[in-house]
Amino acid sequence: MKPLTYPLAALGRATLGFLAMVGRVAIFAGQSLSHIIRPPFYPREFLNALLNIGYFSLPVVGLTAIFTGAALALQIYSGGQRFSAEAVVPQIVAIGMVRELGPVLVGLMIAARVTSSIAAEIATMKVTEQIDALVTLSTHPMKYLTAPRVLAAILVVPALVGIGDIIGIMGGYIVGTKQLGFAPGAYINNTWNFLETADIVSSLVKGAVFGFIAAVMGCYHGMNSGRGAQGVGRATKTSVEAAAILILAANFLLTSFFFAT
Repeated sequence: MKPLTYPLAALGRATLGFLAMVGRVAIFAGQSLSHIIRPPFYPREFLNALLNIGYFSLPVVGLTAIFTGAALALQIYSGGQRFSAEAVVPQIVAIGMVRELGPVLVGLMIAARVTSSIAAEIATMKVTEQIDALVTLSTHPMKYLTAPRVLAAILVVPALVGIGDIIGIMGGYIVGTKQLGFAPGAYINNTWNFLETADIVSSLVKGAVFGFIAAVMGCYHGMNSGRGAQGVGRATKTSVEAAAILILAANFLLTSFFFAT
């Protein structure tokens, strides 16, 4: 091989490796969905996943949303003053939280908290050969470990997004009425009248997709982790990075689908 072709060869290897990884993830995601709808089912694992992904994520989701809504109200008011458009604060806070900030921030918080937890847990099980023990007991690892977590994330993350949207709007309401001088009734009316059904539907659909991505990335990297403590750490780090990037990419695609003109 001539030296001039070395960069092209390296680029080709990287491209082939990336495409192979995409294929493996796609196959894993498809298998996860197929295991969700086929027995046997493990309701106890599903309920534990609901608690871990949903209930225990409420504090971080609530705090993130309320401070984001409050800061958004201040920023919109400050920017609106330049154009004598301070009155649009309720409308822009509502649409900003419901369409974009609510789903994206909840998705990223879930990626940080839940994806890392799933990846570390499953990777540790692999390192300690607990997954091999499941196989010897005639229990499919994906059926027992992946399917309950993926199903729970698909169902509960939209609820977290809805709660985050409400709390974020509430944060803007508190700042708007207590600090910026808006009348409480007018603020609520402007918020309610400006939102449309498509805004709420898009927010919940994004939540379901982001939950699916977060759970699949945690399970995939946990199942395919290397050996030892370094393998567990690498799987945890890579799962969060992949989930965050895919959530942002999916957000762009879904926004284009719902709101393209």
